[in-house]
Amino acid sequence: MRVFQEQIINFIYRIVTGSKRIRMILTPLVGFFFLCIVLLLTASSFFLDRFLGLPEYISKPFNTLLCFPFFVGGTFLWLWCLWIFLKNNGTPVPLNPPPKLITNGPYAYSRNPMMTGLFMIMTGTGIFFGSMTLTFVMTPMFVLISILEFKSIEEPELEKRFGDTYVAYRKKTPIIIPKIHSK
Repeated sequence: MRVFQEQIINFIYRIVTGSKRIRMILTPLVGFFFLCIVLLLTASSFFLDRFLGLPEYISKPFNTLLCFPFFVGGTFLWLWCLWIFLKNNGTPVPLNPPPKLITNGPYAYSRNPMMTGLFMIMTGTGIFFGSMTLTFVMTPMFVLISILEFKSIEEPELEKRFGDTYVAYRKKTPIIIPKIHSK
C-alpha cells in the first residue's frame, strides 16, 4: 500500500511541477470528476432516505433558517478560496495549484478551508431537504475520506514540493476546523 501511495504522490508531483499544457487539460477533467462524486453522494443520500423510509428530520421553515448560515458561510468560504487560488495563478484542483504555498486569508486559519466550505454546503443541503442520510451519514463520511486523502496524498506531495515551509505551516495550522489566532 505504501508503494502505491508513493506512486500517486510522485505522479501528482510530476504533473504539478511539469507541463502547464498537461495541467490545463487535466484540470477540468479532475474538477468534473470531483463534482460528480459530490453530486453522486448527494443524490444517493436522497435515494437512501426514500428507500429506507426516513422522514424529514426538520420541518419548514426551520430548515431554511438553520441551513442559511451553512449555505452562506460555506459558499463565501469556498469562493474566497477560489479567488485566492486564481489570483495566485492556480486552481483548486490539486493537479493545477498555485505555484507558491498559500498561507494567507482563510488558509491562515485552516489548511483546507475550501473543503471546509464544501462540507458546510453539503450540511446545509442536508438540512434544507431534511435528509438524515446527507446530513448525518454521507457528509461526515465524505469529511473523513477527504481528511484521509489529504493526509495521505496531498500533504506528502505539498511537503515534497515546499519542504520545511510546508512542515512549519502544517504544525501551526489545523487541517479543517479553523483555529482563530489571538494576536
